[in-house]
Amino acid sequence: MAELHDLTALEQAAGIRSGELSPVELTEHYLARIERLDDTLGAFLTRTPELAREQAARAEAEATAARREDRALPPLHGVPVPVKDLSRVAGVRCTMGSAALADHVPDTDDHVVTALRRAGTVMLGKTNTPEFGLPCYTENRLAPPARTPWDPERSAGGSSGGAAAAVAGGLAPVAHASDGGGSIRIPASSCGLYGIKPSRGRISGGPLLHDVTGLSTSGPLARTVADAAALLDAMAGTRPGDPYTAPPLPPGETFVDQARRDPGRLRIGVLTQAPLPDTAVHPDCRTAVAETVALLGELGHETAELSLPADDEILHAFTRVWSVMAANRPVPPGGEELLMPLSRHLRARGREVSGTAFASALYAFRALAQTLTDDLLSPGTGYDVLLSPTLAAPPAPVGGLRNDADPQAEFAAVGRFTPFTAFYNATGQPAVSVPLHWNDQGLPIGVMLGGRYGDEATLIALSAQLEAARPWAHRKPPAW
Repeated sequence: MAELHDLTALEQAAGIRSGELSPVELTEHYLARIERLDDTLGAFLTRTPELAREQAARAEAEATAARREDRALPPLHGVPVPVKDLSRVAGVRCTMGSAALADHVPDTDDHVVTALRRAGTVMLGKTNTPEFGLPCYTENRLAPPARTPWDPERSAGGSSGGAAAAVAGGLAPVAHASDGGGSIRIPASSCGLYGIKPSRGRISGGPLLHDVTGLSTSGPLARTVADAAALLDAMAGTRPGDPYTAPPLPPGETFVDQARRDPGRLRIGVLTQAPLPDTAVHPDCRTAVAETVALLGELGHETAELSLPADDEILHAFTRVWSVMAANRPVPPGGEELLMPLSRHLRARGREVSGTAFASALYAFRALAQTLTDDLLSPGTGYDVLLSPTLAAPPAPVGGLRNDADPQAEFAAVGRFTPFTAFYNATGQPAVSVPLHWNDQGLPIGVMLGGRYGDEATLIALSAQLEAARPWAHRKPPAW
């Protein structure tokens, strides 16, 4: 017999609307699973059971009133949604994965948290993240490492590793995540989930620490395409003062609607060679792409191989911008010595970047985006979607990428592990990781779809078509 965590988020929400399922019951179910499994999975940095129970009781009362008054509720009303610990929730500890901020409690919600409150979701806690979200694994000095439930000896990825471990391990139905260089898609691939990095400006990053570089955005992690689309609907929206604004969907449409429509016949460019020099792609990742190409052909799409010149100019630009962002993270007086070696290394590099070098790096991002818009993804003459591996290798062992003795070598290794993901952060385009393949060791291997700026709709529709043709949500890791 199915348990509550076997239900999708949208199924849970439907049960709440009908009165067949209680938000309080659902929340208690997840809190019990967190208590039992989180010490192994390392999904949460801070658990908030009291807040979750308060919100669940409020959601239940509102659902009862809505049924009595025959009025609609938000699509995810009463559904638990944890928040990544890079985002602020008023009155809840926000460490950003750093021992230097272990006792930091903000008094303001980030705009995305305000949106989740408005959607009637229930916050189970703050999910695990590496310090300031800088590396692509989730290990810090505050909590156990985030591990993929498919093999606890391997990392859940990062920087949204805690969010991914929570969803893949059945500790939450969906989760808020964020992505500045692949931080939604990397853990999605490592944990067998579907993750969306939205277009730049789709979700507000305010009111504090706006990312003026345009690299970072919040987004959803989920087991199904429709669940991720529903969470994207809940989080989407901009506010006055936001530096970027993505074009909205047509009036009356939602991202969940896109998961129910036929994407039509698409032209898809296939990239398997890493666009970085001296970077190999594991055979498992190539196999995942080859199987996806075959499936796309069966579905009537046109695919064509393409290659990008192996050029490290964008890598150098990304490193300069990433270092400046690291240098600007809020470290209190006396806290520098508490930071991880990689954080100290990047912050030191960031302080050495001149204003003109920083501006040149941002110009390089814009030039790359223009090239893609004019050439590869030009409407009418280019590709509709680009397909590539999400990662260059299967999930890494816990500790396998971390190198405290040589953080410069660590950062280079991180780049070789994730050569495809930061591309879309630099351009601001949407990209998704789709869990279509598991290797012979039972490890998930994601493939990535990238689209035109503002066109999450095509990616979601295509992902849903792939999901219908080769479902994955029935796959459950041992911890399930």
